[in-house]
Amino acid sequence: MLELKWLWKYMGPKRRYLIIGLCLSAVTSAMLIINPMLSQKLIDEVITPQNTAKLLPLLGLMLAAEVIRLSLRYLMIVLLEKNSQQMLDDVRTRLYDVIQNEDYRFFGRMRTGDLMTRMTNDLDMIRHSTAWISYSVVDSVVIFAVTIIYFFTVNVPLTLCLAAITPFILLITMAFSKIVHPMYVNLRAKLSSLNTVAQENIEGNRVVKAFAREAFEKQKFEERNEEFRKENLKVSYVGVKIQPFIDLLSQSLSVTTLLVGGYFMIQGTLSAGEMLAFSSLTWALANPLRNLGMLINDIQRFFASCDMVMEVFYAVPSIVDHSDAEAPKQRAKGDVEFRGVTFRVDGKDAVTDVSFHIKPGETLGIMGTTGSGKTSLVNLMTRAYEPTQGTVLLDGKDVQKYPLSFLRKNMAVAMQDVFLFSDTVEGNIAYGQADLSEEGVVACARAADADGFIRRLSEGYDTLIGERGVGLSGGQKQRISLARALAMRPSVLVLDDTTSAVDMETEQYIQGQLHSLDFLCTKVVIAQRVSSVQDADEILILDNGRIIEHGTHEELLKNRGFYYKIWALQNSVKEGEPIGA
Repeated sequence: MLELKWLWKYMGPKRRYLIIGLCLSAVTSAMLIINPMLSQKLIDEVITPQNTAKLLPLLGLMLAAEVIRLSLRYLMIVLLEKNSQQMLDDVRTRLYDVIQNEDYRFFGRMRTGDLMTRMTNDLDMIRHSTAWISYSVVDSVVIFAVTIIYFFTVNVPLTLCLAAITPFILLITMAFSKIVHPMYVNLRAKLSSLNTVAQENIEGNRVVKAFAREAFEKQKFEERNEEFRKENLKVSYVGVKIQPFIDLLSQSLSVTTLLVGGYFMIQGTLSAGEMLAFSSLTWALANPLRNLGMLINDIQRFFASCDMVMEVFYAVPSIVDHSDAEAPKQRAKGDVEFRGVTFRVDGKDAVTDVSFHIKPGETLGIMGTTGSGKTSLVNLMTRAYEPTQGTVLLDGKDVQKYPLSFLRKNMAVAMQDVFLFSDTVEGNIAYGQADLSEEGVVACARAADADGFIRRLSEGYDTLIGERGVGLSGGQKQRISLARALAMRPSVLVLDDTTSAVDMETEQYIQGQLHSLDFLCTKVVIAQRVSSVQDADEILILDNGRIIEHGTHEELLKNRGFYYKIWALQNSVKEGEPIGA
């Protein structure tokens, strides 16, 4: 019952609402036998002996008991709803906080649709269980127990006859529970898969339309939807098969009451009022057991949802602040050094024994074929991943000795694959610096050569742009991404193929602006074009995670290696011709 312990622990002080609510549930459920008891007295002490003196008092007591019970019932529902909604808010906030602090490995393992399902459907199932299933279980148990006790005080033989039937109902419902639990786990997985397909299709709608794959995506969704439908039907069919047996046994309680109770009345051992009490409370034995099947259904879904939520709730990021991490009072200088760094992923080296040093204000260019380890170097620099061997240093200090917040505020990354939020242009540029002035936003946009096209938008810097920058070209999104990075005024600026979608003239303008920044900034430029890195203080050429060449533009051209071949290809120079030709 780890799920219940987790839920109970996380409710905190608000659990008092649950306790009071469940106590009220027990009290109001027990009060349900008051009116049948008073009805028994009404028959045996008023109607049968024709004694009208007690008629009004008994009717008054019956009315008062029902008014009090309904009032307490209302208070119970309010308390349970308050507790469940507060719990839902707290857990969802905690889950979001956990997700925000997770590392790249977590998001590589968890699909977006699955995470969304956990934060919506699964959490709502937990709330539903806390608010409704909890008191339904208490209701059923208390009503059944109080009714049995009352029946024993009235007529023991008839009560034993009724009680002999109830274990069979319980056995059937327990068997049902064992069958449906794994089915609900599988159903939950099918729902997650369905949500993932829908989310990916919506997010990748441009790609779908560009490749005319609407029919394929529709078929894929229909397949997942059909799988979910079939799994739902499986669970429903199990319930449909078992429910008739539960109903048959429940109805047999009423038949037993009529047969055995009628016999006892003929024998004179059971009064008319007692027979009425038994008849009117037979449902109190049957309904709890009939509801048990439905409650077990929901309880199994609750446990399945709890397991999914707890997996994220207790997920521990592998990259966290070390106990001795300390943030300097001053801004970082931007001195970056790799010492024998090796980074292994899934048993393969993405980076192997890489060493280099960039002094503050210098520019490092990195080139290489796809998959050569360029982006891995950046991820190691910002501690998105940890090196398997070796050390990454910032200002002569291991990056693991800095708090992550300090490290990432001093290292801004502008990526090739740009994500822009559903916000204004100004809001996207100032994302990392919420207090950035309007003048500061414009200055960053100008440095990224974005001011011109931004002012031509319908509302300029106040123009709302859609998720992932819908409505902007690839080059425009890249320039806004660069402006967003510059707004951080970072000590280290990483450009991960940031200008790949802009023209050569724009690239030259941006490079000129980066060389004349009004703050000291070390730049790491990852690129495929020689023009993007030729002015760098040092250029690294990577291949299969290793540095195969390094030096300045002129030095690498003289070596006539990989760099020279790329330069010759991009400048339409035949290999072997003089460099100045």
